[in-house]
Amino acid sequence: MNFDSFRFDPRLRAGIQDLGYVTPTPIQAQALPHVLGGRDVMGLAQTGTGKTAVFALPILQRLLAGPRGAVRALVVAPTRELAEQIHDDVLRLGAHTSIRCATVYGGVGLEPQIRTLRSGVEVVVACPGRLLDHIQRRTINLSRVEVLVIDEADRMFDMGFLPDVRRIIASVPKQRQTLMFSATMPPDIRRLAKEALRDPITVQVGHAAPADTVAHALYPVPQHLKTPLLLELRRRLDPQSVLVFTRTKHRAKRVGRQLEQAGYRAASIQGNLSQNRRQAALDGFRDGSFRILVATDIAARGIDVSDISHVINYDMPDTADAYTHRIGRTGRADKTGDALTLVTSDDADMIRAIERILGAPLARRTLEGFDYRTPAPVRDTEFARAPYPPRRPPRRTPGAPPRTPEPPRPAPPPARPAAAPSRPQTAPHPRTQPRRHSYGFRPRPH
Repeated sequence: MNFDSFRFDPRLRAGIQDLGYVTPTPIQAQALPHVLGGRDVMGLAQTGTGKTAVFALPILQRLLAGPRGAVRALVVAPTRELAEQIHDDVLRLGAHTSIRCATVYGGVGLEPQIRTLRSGVEVVVACPGRLLDHIQRRTINLSRVEVLVIDEADRMFDMGFLPDVRRIIASVPKQRQTLMFSATMPPDIRRLAKEALRDPITVQVGHAAPADTVAHALYPVPQHLKTPLLLELRRRLDPQSVLVFTRTKHRAKRVGRQLEQAGYRAASIQGNLSQNRRQAALDGFRDGSFRILVATDIAARGIDVSDISHVINYDMPDTADAYTHRIGRTGRADKTGDALTLVTSDDADMIRAIERILGAPLARRTLEGFDYRTPAPVRDTEFARAPYPPRRPPRRTPGAPPRTPEPPRPAPPPARPAAAPSRPQTAPHPRTQPRRHSYGFRPRPH
């Protein structure tokens, strides 16, 4: 089977040929006939399986016939990086058509997005929060949406976007085609699929285990030696490109800075960065300007780089499915890849869960010549905040004489003991006390 068997419009076939697509991936081969037929589809597949083309090509095929200048297809994505990736794929596949696509996400100005939406676009790729802002401001019209796509639904749930997604679903017409894609299928996603999809077709590809082209290895190490071991692994392996995963955005920033200080071309992406800096880091990682990219699970959604040779889990992920999703970024397109995980004694339960998914025990390795016996500092300074700098002395005006220190002030005289009262103190009669009423006047004395 090849893409010619789907009988796409000649303008779409030209875009497919420009991208070098010849044979569809398993999820494309299984899901495209149902999507082109107008059915609702629930797709379960890992990253790098070609999910974007499953909904992008049928959307473009559908929009070639019908009115222009109105939003007819809406794609909801969890992160800005993934939204930009989908936007780029839609533009490249529809390069020989006049269909317009726009992105809507936070972290950038609102007014340029409003002007783009008012100019008339047919496809909108949006993140939930900013899309709801436009819905509340009535700067986007979703009344003519024909296709709704919810991509990376499991990550929507992890990021707390499920209530927002439900509000978005309520804002589009009920008569529509709905496509939902997810790497995992937790109970909340299953309930959302029942609410949003009508009589869906479920397509599941490569859901249980990661690609066979990836080699796995565990490196037991104390927490305070993770960064030295990471640097030593990078020096000895000399990989082409490395994607490092951390659990928190603060740790991603700190590890990326430590790699830069060690002389490596490294960058980090995390939620605190502006969109321009995040996009610059991704573009540099794609074109080889950066050999190492440090990211969190959330920020890594949307990283589509086919030549990642190593994925290193600096921190163990929270779930076994997240591990599968992480390492899905290496070993793509029948290429080999390596997944290395730095583990501590606290990761034993998660290791067993991952081994159950893989169906085999993970290899434990040690790095020869690396000193694992280095004691931890009294206070673990690897992730401690830097101390505050000492307070600077006040500046002296140029040409002014140096200040002479003030003489010490004399000590105050000792307090005199209180004199004993000559007669006992008695409380005055209440009638002799001045009284004030609420309106502020003093009553006359009796």
